[in-house]
Amino acid sequence: MTADHDVQEDLESLRRRIDKLDKQIVQLLNQRARVVMDIGRVKLRDDSPIYAPDRERLVLEQLRQCNDGPLPDSSVQLIWREVMSASFALERPLRVGFLGPAGSFSHLTARRKFGGSVEYDPVDSIQGVFQEVARGHVDLGLVPIENSMHGGVHETLDALVNSQVNVYAEVLIGIHHNLLSNYPIHEINRVYSKPEVFSQCLQWLSVQLQNAERISEASSARAAERCQDEPASAAIGSTLAAELYGLQVQFSNIEDDPSNTTRFFVISKQSARPSGDDKTAVLFTTAHEAGALASVLDVFRDHDLNLTHIDKRPSRRINWEYFFFIDFLGHQSDPNIAKALEAAMPHCRQLTILGSFPRAQDVL
Repeated sequence: MTADHDVQEDLESLRRRIDKLDKQIVQLLNQRARVVMDIGRVKLRDDSPIYAPDRERLVLEQLRQCNDGPLPDSSVQLIWREVMSASFALERPLRVGFLGPAGSFSHLTARRKFGGSVEYDPVDSIQGVFQEVARGHVDLGLVPIENSMHGGVHETLDALVNSQVNVYAEVLIGIHHNLLSNYPIHEINRVYSKPEVFSQCLQWLSVQLQNAERISEASSARAAERCQDEPASAAIGSTLAAELYGLQVQFSNIEDDPSNTTRFFVISKQSARPSGDDKTAVLFTTAHEAGALASVLDVFRDHDLNLTHIDKRPSRRINWEYFFFIDFLGHQSDPNIAKALEAAMPHCRQLTILGSFPRAQDVL
């Protein structure tokens, strides 16, 4: 009895300390919120953007530097993303468009990037996301640009060709697939998802659901919505889809390659300021002659530009003419990059700077 009593006393004492710290944290958060509101009033004077990726990067880097544990940096950053999300809402409601429907991996990525306090707008197509940003119907758009297993996303590359907006930030997210169902696995005889998702979960499906029919849907979110009320069915999708459509996560992380990662662009009518660790994205097309592409790449090499991504798409104007998409380290305002782009111009029929943006440091 004495030992039990001592344990209870120790717990109560520690919990009183927690309660006191919680009150202090709330007070400090509200002090921070009042400063945020002052910042919002200052930004209104010249219509400065609510979300500034260079400032986000600085805040998160400062948190890493001052974090002595025991909380890992990833946990601190997760908490602060929600703090910053609430701050956006205090300055001015921030609206983010993404490739829908609700519960898609684009939606999940947007939520992890911008938190739960901003407004989200599902859009039916990637081109539609670009249009909504250009029209000012949303402040920011989120579009997938490439996957580590499947390469470039053609719809996004095509939309960039005639884009009227800027690449403003990039986001990396680990793609983890989950079996979503309200039925035990031995009762499941139909599984819904995108064809690409099935191909990424072949090993698990061949062992656990080898006899179940695989039915393709336009998105993993649509798959979750379809099996919501359908007996003996399951979907492969995100944890957010499970939450939104009332499904249970029966099995987590069923993908064959746990390193599967998708890179997203955040697009905006604004241009991002230098952060000190940036990338620049450009597209160009060359004359249809021998060595034309090599001439452009030689310019980038001669100016010591570190290329991080290259892709191509047909121009759809002239047979065998291609647009090339390249990312490289550095900001377009850097003198060396400005010189490189100027030197590359004579070798290109068209060269467009899509935007400079802070380089993503972590996989969400």
